[in-house]
Amino acid sequence: MAGKTGDPFSMEMGEQATAGLPGRLWLRGLSVGGVKEWLERRRAGLRPWAGFVDQRRFSKPKSLGQLVQRLPRNLHTFQSNYTFIFLALITYCLISSPLLLLALAVFVGAFYIIHLRSQESKLMLFGREVTGGHQLGLAGAVSFPVFWLAGAGAAVFWVLGAALVVIGSHAAFRELEDGDLEELIMEPI
Repeated sequence: MAGKTGDPFSMEMGEQATAGLPGRLWLRGLSVGGVKEWLERRRAGLRPWAGFVDQRRFSKPKSLGQLVQRLPRNLHTFQSNYTFIFLALITYCLISSPLLLLALAVFVGAFYIIHLRSQESKLMLFGREVTGGHQLGLAGAVSFPVFWLAGAGAAVFWVLGAALVVIGSHAAFRELEDGDLEELIMEPI
């Protein structure tokens, strides 16, 4: 297969023998190695969890202006911590719903089978070659009924709602760091 930009299944000559499926699988230009790199950057940016949950650093905002200052600064300061909280909520949701795990397994299995078929020969449907994006869509269409039965929509909204409450509450009630306070104080002219 000739390598095309944006083709999730294209690979350079010689890669076929050395790279395993995780090394070859690309989704929208983001490799498995890129995900690992992103997670490493998030882990490097983590603030200490003891300071993150220190109860002495929480207070009710005195005014709307203080709330408006706290939210973006805390979201920026604790961005990596919030990312791991979001990932923990997703993991909890998946573990607590066996049917959702089954739906995810059906999706991954359908995608893997389609991927293996495309490696043997070009996947043709109604006389046209099926691209990588279309293959992903086909895997989604095959697994959609299982996702529907598993209540994936409710799970997505639960994770988003829980993350909004937990992260929003922390960002609103966590006092700003000392370095952030110095930036906010205006010097007289």
